[in-house]
Amino acid sequence: MRHNRTKKYRFTNDLYVALVVMHLFIGVGVYFIPMFSNLYFTITALFFIGKIIFVPNVAKTMWVLFGCAYIAAAESFFRMTGGGLFYEFSKYYIILLVLMGMFFNGVSGKSYPYFIYLILLLPSVLVASMTLGYDLNFRKSIAFVLSGPVCLGASALFCYDKRLSQEQLLQVLACMSFPIIAMMVYLFLYNPSIKEVLQGTGSNFAASGGYGPNQVSTLLGLGMVALTVRFFLKSPTVFLKIFNLVLLALVSFRALVTFSRGGVIAAVMMMIGFLVVFYGRSRFKQRQQILGALVLLFVGVMITWVIAANQTDGLIENRYTNKDAIGREKEDASTGRVDLFVREFEGFLHHPFLGVGANGMKQVRLEEEGQVIASHNEVSRLFSEHGVFGIIILVLLITIPLIYRTQHKGNLLFYSFLIFWFATINHSAMRIAAPGFIYGLSLLNIVHEKKRPILRQQLKQY
Repeated sequence: MRHNRTKKYRFTNDLYVALVVMHLFIGVGVYFIPMFSNLYFTITALFFIGKIIFVPNVAKTMWVLFGCAYIAAAESFFRMTGGGLFYEFSKYYIILLVLMGMFFNGVSGKSYPYFIYLILLLPSVLVASMTLGYDLNFRKSIAFVLSGPVCLGASALFCYDKRLSQEQLLQVLACMSFPIIAMMVYLFLYNPSIKEVLQGTGSNFAASGGYGPNQVSTLLGLGMVALTVRFFLKSPTVFLKIFNLVLLALVSFRALVTFSRGGVIAAVMMMIGFLVVFYGRSRFKQRQQILGALVLLFVGVMITWVIAANQTDGLIENRYTNKDAIGREKEDASTGRVDLFVREFEGFLHHPFLGVGANGMKQVRLEEEGQVIASHNEVSRLFSEHGVFGIIILVLLITIPLIYRTQHKGNLLFYSFLIFWFATINHSAMRIAAPGFIYGLSLLNIVHEKKRPILRQQLKQY
């Protein structure tokens, strides 16, 4: 009995290493082979749909989570390499997968607050239908700002009170890390020398695969967290510890040199949240092991930071201490985000009941300033575009998981998931699907697997 469990455990880690290696090659293939990204995208999208349809009902929940986690993590990679069908595909795909999951396995009757949440989004659409001008396409504008919130609502409905073991949750996190590792390889090939593309301390598009540094650093930060959790919970051998630590260092380096701080800071906050809960739940002997692993992690972090500082000629230090390229303190640490937040809050004060409508602040800025400026903050957008309904929505989104947590405390990553959602929507709104899906993961009911009685215990009964 014990031998079989050990064999299965080792096989799981062997498979993990094999899948990591496969995705290292995928990153190489996407860079060197034209149209490979399209092929990779097509196979991935069809694979998860096919698995959900054909696997037994008992396995469908896991494959829905695998598919959602993979696509959410791969979103920026597909966007930067032109592999996806269209810009918002990942959000719609996740909605499709969770709807399939609901069709086969239903939803919890206790998840009704998220039906209320989805209903509360509708008034902003009605307002927008009357206020958006001809310069902004109504259908595209509504789809752009509401696809993220709807993705969150659908994910929350599906995940609420779904029972998973900790081992299954770790498999979902591993699935999330694979496309991020592929993207990391692509970034090294796309921009092998950071020094050649240094442009001060602003976000660096060239170091981000020619794509938005904010979104790239957010998903690389998510990869940092997934690999950190793997390092602590699923690295029983020296080889696996070093293997995951090296991957963590490589992903962290690419996240740092995007010069976009939001994703890295959110990742650090998530790691702290995970480690505090993990350490607090551990017994004395396990705490000693955690402290030993922490020392190794700290050494890896310091080496990564020193290399990043060297490769950026010290500019990365200026970036994280809010200084410009020549070391002067910057007046605005938020790079204009505070001004946008204030403007959107003013929109709420002028239209407190129903707000200015979905994407309405773009219309306001177009009329007043002659240019379309997208919001970076989903909280201020909720206030300005949904009015008092936005306040109710925000209260629901924060309080429901916290109330659920009082009765179900098995999820080691509960606070980390909530931190990622809230931190990300405050610096990147809901441009990507990840914050909405990750929010849903905080509502999973993580249960401890029952240990099978060993043969010696059974003999005592006779």
